[in-house]
Amino acid sequence: MGRRGEHTDRVVPGDPADPAGWPHLVDEFGEWMGAHGYSERTIGNRRSHLAILAGWLTERGVTRPVEVTRPMLERYQRHVFHLRKANGEPLSFRSQSQRLLPIRAFFKWAARQRHVIHNPASEIELPKVEHRLPRPALTAAEAEAVLAQCDVSEPLGLRDRAMLEVLYSTGIRRAELSRLAVFDLDAERRTLMVQQGKGRKDRMVPIGERALVWVSRYLVEVRPLFATGADEHRTLFLTTDGTAISPDRLTDLARGYVQASGVEKQGACHLFRHTMATLMLEGGADIRYIQAMLGHAELSTTQIYTQVSIRALQAVHEATHPGATNTHHRQPKVSDDPSPSCSSSVPDPSQKNRTPPG
Repeated sequence: MGRRGEHTDRVVPGDPADPAGWPHLVDEFGEWMGAHGYSERTIGNRRSHLAILAGWLTERGVTRPVEVTRPMLERYQRHVFHLRKANGEPLSFRSQSQRLLPIRAFFKWAARQRHVIHNPASEIELPKVEHRLPRPALTAAEAEAVLAQCDVSEPLGLRDRAMLEVLYSTGIRRAELSRLAVFDLDAERRTLMVQQGKGRKDRMVPIGERALVWVSRYLVEVRPLFATGADEHRTLFLTTDGTAISPDRLTDLARGYVQASGVEKQGACHLFRHTMATLMLEGGADIRYIQAMLGHAELSTTQIYTQVSIRALQAVHEATHPGATNTHHRQPKVSDDPSPSCSSSVPDPSQKNRTPPG
């Protein structure tokens, strides 16, 4: 059994000895993805979704990919559309797409490798993904309230405070945090090296002095208690058994502190990422610097934060809209001087259609 917060791989149903069956071909597809540079997370996610499809088809007597037809996949797409979460809500169109994309990728590969005669998923149309804004970010005061929930008098509380401070200061992803090594941190230069982030790209990001102080305390007071001889990679943040903290466990910890703080906002690790970007933008940072911090390949991905950081727009709205506040807005004063220049600018209705003199 895996550690708390870790995903376990789904077993692909079928006969592993059948070279044309689901288990063998899904394994072969995974090896192909690994050889072509796909991340372990992507490979694992695709395997899981293909295992779900294989189970659904096996229940209907389809035990080999070569037996799959386009109508079968269309039925499965309708099945995904009608799925409900534990709370009774339907899956978002984004979640539906994430379940269908691995199927398209698998059958495209299988057709090229001649494992299937034709690609039954080639004409499957994915649902249109909705474009949503990030959840509201924390204010600076709310962020401090969340950070204050960590009991720094205890080793685990001090470790958690150091982790949250790194998330708040740098905006790195939870998976990037879990992979950090001790030597990725340069306290003298106040930088953090993120190795093989999303898209297998390295990047260097600044880290604040306050976060460095908390990490320094953790390194001196806590990490030696957790470290074991098996820690070959010198992982920065460890569990009590000396292993790296899984991304899902990080989510559980961060969400717990957010809820305990009493702030009326939801989120976990990614909430700190949104908060960092929003507060920097409101503080006057150029969006291209924020793009570099977040590790976004496209500026358009970062520009979504311009839609949630509206302090400047709020100031203009309050200063110009007469209904924005309870303060009376001063209207332009109309002159009492009946000079020709004023009177001539306003037409006199009584002069309409009158013949000019002379």
